[in-house]
Amino acid sequence: MRYWLVKSEPDVYPLSQLKEDGVTPWDGIRNYQARNFMRDEMKVGDLVLFYHSNTKPPGVVGLCKVASEPYPDALQFEEGHKYFDPKATEEKPRWILVDMGYVETFEHPISLADLKSDPALEGMLVTRKGQRLSVQPVEQHHFDHIVALGRGTSR
Repeated sequence: MRYWLVKSEPDVYPLSQLKEDGVTPWDGIRNYQARNFMRDEMKVGDLVLFYHSNTKPPGVVGLCKVASEPYPDALQFEEGHKYFDPKATEEKPRWILVDMGYVETFEHPISLADLKSDPALEGMLVTRKGQRLSVQPVEQHHFDHIVALGRGTSR
């Protein structure tokens, strides 16, 4: 099993909406590295930290999980949609996604400031200056520590 962090703006798609939906396609990713993580490395059942970005304060608010194998993002084929890609074809899609399924909402959200100030999370990608990738791997020890903080069980 691998561990991940995905970012979503709460005014676009908050964790509460994923809880309501149960499962959703993680669509609209238009960064090649993020796409490659979803296409090549994410596996069904992998656990994912759900991070609210572009809000005050940004931070990890809960957990979701990879709920499908990768498949083409249908938005790339919708002319007029902001995620339309004229170079993508049904035979050669450029953009791939996975479905995400709701797991839990943390009792104690962990702000980016808290992530950055915690020595146990040193080296975590999301804490690095300029790191804007919306899908990123997380080391297990970082993942476990964040989950304990979010559940209020950290020592």
